[in-house]
Amino acid sequence: MKNTNLYAVNVEAAIFKDDKWLLGKRSEKEEHAAGVLSLIGGKVENARNDNNILEKTLKREIMEEVGVEIYDDVHYIKSSSFMADFGVCVVDIVFLCRYKAGVPRVLEPEELSSVIWLTIDEIVADNNIPEYTKESLKIAECMRLAL
Repeated sequence: MKNTNLYAVNVEAAIFKDDKWLLGKRSEKEEHAAGVLSLIGGKVENARNDNNILEKTLKREIMEEVGVEIYDDVHYIKSSSFMADFGVCVVDIVFLCRYKAGVPRVLEPEELSSVIWLTIDEIVADNNIPEYTKESLKIAECMRLAL
């Protein structure tokens, strides 16, 4: 019997360095949210029998997309579900991540067109950043300040 209630699992990193957050502008070629400023992340893939798959996926996606390392102490921020622009149901989990090393740069131009560090005030004031990303980063900012 086919299960039609399956979801793609996506992880996103709210990466902070000092008082700034790392965002990437999604490529215009992306199937979902093309051209939008967003958190760095991606889908869980090839997860058979593994531990810490969300954290491993997060670190892999960050390194593959922007060449940045994060510390291991990631913290859960929130989760949500949505229907992607291409018709797949997605469960999205956002994590608070501390920047460790590396110069952020676009390594996968088919996924990102640019990267930028912004303060929470710049993010909130930017009308081109989606509300769901702003909401995740507002929560992340409160958590960052409490660390």
